[in-house]
Amino acid sequence: MTISDAGAGAGEERRFTFGKNWSAFLAHLSEERILQAEESLQDLLGVRELTGKRFVDVGSGSGLSSLAARRLQAVVHSFDYDPTSVACTQELKSRFFREDEKWAVEQGSALDESYLDSLGKFDIVYTWGVLHHTGDMWKAIENVTKLVDHQGTLVIAIYNDQGRRSRYWWRIKRVHCAGVLGRIVVLAIFLPYYFLRYCLASIVKRRNLFSDYKKRRGMSVLHDWFDWLGGFPFEVARAEEIFRFVKAKGFVLGDLVTTRSGYGNNQFVFIKE
Repeated sequence: MTISDAGAGAGEERRFTFGKNWSAFLAHLSEERILQAEESLQDLLGVRELTGKRFVDVGSGSGLSSLAARRLQAVVHSFDYDPTSVACTQELKSRFFREDEKWAVEQGSALDESYLDSLGKFDIVYTWGVLHHTGDMWKAIENVTKLVDHQGTLVIAIYNDQGRRSRYWWRIKRVHCAGVLGRIVVLAIFLPYYFLRYCLASIVKRRNLFSDYKKRRGMSVLHDWFDWLGGFPFEVARAEEIFRFVKAKGFVLGDLVTTRSGYGNNQFVFIKE
């Protein structure tokens, strides 16, 4: 059984509750993190502002990327499958853009074609580290390509396929999401290991890697560890597989950043022809 088959067969009882993790992250949200998220989005898209651009955040999670886009003057539509993630995004909207008509927040799924059809087209479709958790990654990717307007931009980040290592991690994540005992075992083993490895790397490189991590879209290393260990369903793809699949939908590749360590996401920026 391939990892994609395994991911597609994952039931609701084995789905990681991403929203709870994002809710904890919001307690540590600062202006510095928001500015880092803005700068990351600017660098990614090669622009300084998004005035009037229609921006959809597919799988908005904490809502930080949506907030960054709105602060850059985009017209934003955020949606997520997880109700708690929707609440997190709504919380950020209430904090910074209360009653703002240029930012909509809804519950929705990248696999719900009728919902996506109701949204129309967007100048920028942004989906970072999301579609490989839907349970049907290739269908989700196909669906979001339909949201991109002519000459619009698709930003997508998908976990890199590491072969046997990815299948190993699929099993770990499945155990984590199987119940309380599985979650305790996985966290007890891996969190101390990650912490010690990060501390040693900080000493060797003579800089605070925990602080440096905020420069990655304003994110938190600890909350990303929880996300990584629990993120299930879980699917992966090689960079060339994503490239060929999206190219066949009428896109050209604008930018590509592959993960150096093998872990993490390959990052793509596609332009609709």
